[in-house]
Amino acid sequence: MYYHIGIAHRFDPDSVLNAYLNGFFPMGEEDGTIHWIVSDPRFILPIGELHVPKSLARLDRKRPFEFRFDTQFRRVMELCAQDRSEENPTWVLPRMIDVYTELHKEGFAHSVEAWLGGVLVGGLYGITIGGAFFGESMFCRRELGGTNASKLCLLELERRLLAGGYVLLDSQETNEHMAQFGGKEIEFDEYRDRLGEAIQIPAKWDVSA
Repeated sequence: MYYHIGIAHRFDPDSVLNAYLNGFFPMGEEDGTIHWIVSDPRFILPIGELHVPKSLARLDRKRPFEFRFDTQFRRVMELCAQDRSEENPTWVLPRMIDVYTELHKEGFAHSVEAWLGGVLVGGLYGITIGGAFFGESMFCRRELGGTNASKLCLLELERRLLAGGYVLLDSQETNEHMAQFGGKEIEFDEYRDRLGEAIQIPAKWDVSA
């Protein structure tokens, strides 16, 4: 369940990093305001132990997409920000895209991208601090052949996190799309303890792994 902490009157790279360090994350509203949010319980995914449905595992072995990393970070965010439905509106605002793009330039924000025939058809993005990866949002463009692209990007992400020595993959709150991968909910206090340990680990975001 999401809990509102307060309006982000200041929203810049430093305030965003400080929020993640304390277990909070931003969410935009239709009126243009950005709010600090905490999720309790917190949903995390087990790096190195993801449950992969058989059909997705078969598709993964076929390598239907070319995967790239950090080549079109801003575009990934823009595609994640597109309204998906009336029931699932976007919460990624233009100001957030600007600030996260700054964080990307500083080495804190990263994207995993699925390409098909030179077209970006799926992707995800998140923040890294120490040995923690904070997953934010993902998208797939089914109309361009990107069915399951976001799910395969998650598998690519896990491989890079394993190779880089990451220990915490934060997915914020349970949803049907992510629950199939074998994540679990933990109380926020336990999450804060794990977070405190993870950010001390000198993990490396190495896209060549």
